[in-house]
Amino acid sequence: MATLDLLDVNKSFGAVKVLHDVTIQMADGEFLVLVGPSGCGKSTLMNIIAGLEEPTGGSLRLDDQDITRLGPADRNISMVFQSYALYPNMTVEKNIEFPLAMRKVPKAQRAERVRSVAALLHIEHLLDRKPRQLSGGQRQRVAIGRALAREPKLYLFDEPLSNLDAQLRLDMRTELKKLHQRLRATIVYVTHDQIEAMTLATRIAVMKGGIIQQLGTPYEIYNRPANTFVASFMGSPRMNLAKVQVARGDAGWQLTLDGAQGNKAIIEVPAAQVDLSAHVGQEVLMGLRAEAICLSHDRGEAGPLRCAARARVEVIEPTGSDTLVVLQIGGVEFTARLEPDAELRIGQDVDLFLDLSKLVCFDLKTDARIGA
Repeated sequence: MATLDLLDVNKSFGAVKVLHDVTIQMADGEFLVLVGPSGCGKSTLMNIIAGLEEPTGGSLRLDDQDITRLGPADRNISMVFQSYALYPNMTVEKNIEFPLAMRKVPKAQRAERVRSVAALLHIEHLLDRKPRQLSGGQRQRVAIGRALAREPKLYLFDEPLSNLDAQLRLDMRTELKKLHQRLRATIVYVTHDQIEAMTLATRIAVMKGGIIQQLGTPYEIYNRPANTFVASFMGSPRMNLAKVQVARGDAGWQLTLDGAQGNKAIIEVPAAQVDLSAHVGQEVLMGLRAEAICLSHDRGEAGPLRCAARARVEVIEPTGSDTLVVLQIGGVEFTARLEPDAELRIGQDVDLFLDLSKLVCFDLKTDARIGA
């Protein structure tokens, strides 16, 4: 496969700058997912990598070869589009074979490559069909097969699952994961779906306004978000964020939630968990994931990193695998992910534990995470 280096890539359309100094270095065999809301610049960046757009500034290197000004046909890159882009008048076999025929690969070699790819994707029985005779998932497999047949240095996937229904998306996600594990291919994948990003990527680039907000592993993005945008965008449900007043405590920091109707709650945080010395007497934004909140009777005794809290149940949402519960702690709403058999009722007061090992804090002025 290949390495890919993007160095200070910029893109402007007239006076509008849509990409700002994007720098990413991809290792051989890496699965990089570009994720962000609509209009964040991820598809523009993908098009620049493919050669469909030229950058306004910066450079791109594929296996140490400068490809910044090369046309798409000269980059040895295959792209799978959202719309599949299959030729309707060709059979599945001819669709897969087409890029090889264009490169004048010998016929016997083309046939062998088509058989190999079809077997890998379990579509041997579809080779004689036309695209109109295929389901959405089958069309997507054919589009992937056409990309695989070329054996390029780099694969690009532009929201390839967005046209599929929910169950098929889940199935295809699993198949793409298996495919990457077998091939060890270098892949750049664009999506607006943060669940796809978390499940597929070896690294994720979270984008907003043409700027990379954070580049890291799924674990880093989820547990150590660089700023409040990443904290809110990545994860379902999104991270709980609440303003707290910082004061010194006996063993670290006292974070006071001061919510509606004069309700208050104090959370004692060990000093080693986060350095808030520069924020004493000020407000910061406290972040806590839904799974870091549990019913106290499920998890034993309180401790330095397990803070007891009292809450009132506001909303209960059973999902089958777990139960999402909106709780009011100190007059502030939090969402907790509880066991599927949690027996609760609206208006009930419950005792909780907050897992402070998962707590992060953000500066209210900069939105950046406080501490390393």
